[in-house]
Amino acid sequence: MRSLLLWMAKDQRLRETLPRMPFAQRAVRRFMPGERLEDAFAAADRLQDEGLGVLFTHLGENVTSLAEAEAVAAHYGSVMEQDRARAHPRGRVEISIKPTQLGLVRDPDACLAHCDELARRCAASGTWFWLDMEGSDHTEATVRLYERLAAEHARVGIALQAYLRRTAADVQRLLPLRPAIRLVKGAYDEPGTIAYRSKTAVDANFQALGVVIAQAAGRGEARLALGTHDSELIERVSAIAEAGGIERSALEVHMLYGIRTDELRRLRDAGYPAFSLVAYGDAWSAWYMRRLAERPANVVFALRQLLP
Repeated sequence: MRSLLLWMAKDQRLRETLPRMPFAQRAVRRFMPGERLEDAFAAADRLQDEGLGVLFTHLGENVTSLAEAEAVAAHYGSVMEQDRARAHPRGRVEISIKPTQLGLVRDPDACLAHCDELARRCAASGTWFWLDMEGSDHTEATVRLYERLAAEHARVGIALQAYLRRTAADVQRLLPLRPAIRLVKGAYDEPGTIAYRSKTAVDANFQALGVVIAQAAGRGEARLALGTHDSELIERVSAIAEAGGIERSALEVHMLYGIRTDELRRLRDAGYPAFSLVAYGDAWSAWYMRRLAERPANVVFALRQLLP
């Protein structure tokens, strides 16, 4: 089932037709508050009022022209301006973007220029700029992009995927930069030659990497975000970290909007800085398929939307 859903995420015809299907429009509302930026800000107000941090991501990937990349950069500039005008008392939203949205494949130098400007504006506003991680074809380019940004900006972060075999080396490569790392399991269909395929192996690598980054975070040399809905895994990383004298406040938890929100609140109340990643936009088909592939319960929920 997971492989089928990930294959569907790559299908261009499905990307075009799925967003027009009423049952899919109903089902995707579990994972995003709406397609408009206004919907995202309305959700951010509710979440921040509850003491949760918020990250925004405007859905889309693999732009085919520099004009599209410029439009994405301009959109995020508008997000920051509107957030500044909103002036929520609990602070600014953070932004998280796929580098291929900013032209990483089409023109890496143009992508760097867009990221540099957005990172500069985020820092000036007291918020953070995150690079999402995409399929393995883009991993090395994204890590190199992060290295260049981190050399110039203090408030930049990167997502690293625990299911890739290379990630342990990437963590060691980035630790001297005092990085911000959102550790995720990974949501693409990668071959066993480069990725761990079993849940047991992915969880074990996530735990090991989480502890390594937590140790750096405990020394004030990294920012760690555990990007998973697996609270048992979060607590295993936390137990090992706490045994080494690392406070829970050094272990952030990032979860997707609409998934295990009660659990996110529980972790917040237990002392973990808790964030909700709010996605919006109309290019949600591939992203939605990867969300279904992550947990069987998501598929059951989607199937229920077929019923009247």
